[in-house]
Amino acid sequence: MLGRNLEQSRKSSFFTVMVGRRRIGKTSLLLEYIKRDRYLYLFVSRKSEPLLCSQFQKDASEMLGMQLSGTVTQFRDIFEQLLVFGMQEHYTLIIDEFQEFDNVNSSIFSDIQNLWDQYKDRTKINFIVCGSIYSMMMKIFENRKEPLFGRLTSKIILKPFAVSVIKEILNDYNPHYTSDDLLCLYMLTGGVPKYIDLLMEAGAVTRSEMLNKVTSPDSPFISEGKDLLVSEFGKEYGTYFSILQLVASGKTAQSEIDSIIGKNTGSYLANLEKEYSLIRKNKPMFSKPESRKTHWNMDDNYLRFWFRFIYPNQSLIEMGKHNLLREYVEKHYEQYSGLFLEKYFRNKIAEDERVTNIGNYWDNKGEHEIDIIALNDLDKTATVIEIKRNPKKINLDQLRIKANILKKELAGYQVELKGYSMEDM
Repeated sequence: MLGRNLEQSRKSSFFTVMVGRRRIGKTSLLLEYIKRDRYLYLFVSRKSEPLLCSQFQKDASEMLGMQLSGTVTQFRDIFEQLLVFGMQEHYTLIIDEFQEFDNVNSSIFSDIQNLWDQYKDRTKINFIVCGSIYSMMMKIFENRKEPLFGRLTSKIILKPFAVSVIKEILNDYNPHYTSDDLLCLYMLTGGVPKYIDLLMEAGAVTRSEMLNKVTSPDSPFISEGKDLLVSEFGKEYGTYFSILQLVASGKTAQSEIDSIIGKNTGSYLANLEKEYSLIRKNKPMFSKPESRKTHWNMDDNYLRFWFRFIYPNQSLIEMGKHNLLREYVEKHYEQYSGLFLEKYFRNKIAEDERVTNIGNYWDNKGEHEIDIIALNDLDKTATVIEIKRNPKKINLDQLRIKANILKKELAGYQVELKGYSMEDM
């Protein structure tokens, strides 16, 4: 897709947005694909606009040999000169962490829109912006009230590696891997390339070695959570971190979180969902839109691990007792990793099979829970699935009783019951 966009931009200007979490490999991918062509890479950091413009002037001079006239203190002036430059020469302009312009000067988005509209038909430029906060990037480009709405030519959402790719990578480094090794790699990284690379290159290819690595004194995994999020949350980071710690530890209802935090956390939860894309609402399958049976979940595997095990044990880390941190992880590992076994199979089924909807189910009393329900509305088939680490603990008779509770919802579907365990990974 990137190659096709590049070729099209040689004929007329092309505007692409790429979105993906930090460490997903956006920058590496972009720089690899345009390394043989002329390009300018600009990184938006949280500086004042004049300081940022000063850096951009240096970058334009070094990468394009382009001298911007005068001392420029507003990005709109730099952007206009870059567009004018594109009238004479084709090149790729990449702006990384694009959403950070909102913290620098929110009017920059309007400036880009005005200038792009003026010049796009007269310039041949491959314009790519990328960002690490999905919800903010989508708001910038898909909210009708935003100036850049409707300006995109292409949208690319970069996701972590699929479970099949994680298996391939682990097999390359450890052909004799076990299901527990695979589950641990998935649980810790969620398929984020940077994290997988850190473990594999360190020779941490078994469950034990992986857990040793992430809890060791020199481990980049120890500080990564704080490095990623403190600057995002600003002065309120303490409250946000406390909420994320509770969600990661299984306190997923707002009423539970409010009672522990000691105040209404509704606005914080809304921000974590809509502004930072760190949590999402999870409702039982077949529940009505107005249902209050909502649990908050963290989708990011690494951050969930960090808030469950690393953040609550900062005192151990500060005392240098990494051996006790490792012991703490081991003590809770089996129960914690079991949650990711369910998520692993949801991803695997969604990837491999003909499904139109997939989720789980629980009732108000918490007595009847179904790990996975996979629907195919085209073929009218439904698969009701129980997940256990140990295959001997799978009880299809009990699963049938639970499925019968949803007889009305599953009417018209051909229902199949299945059990998956570590042996099926």
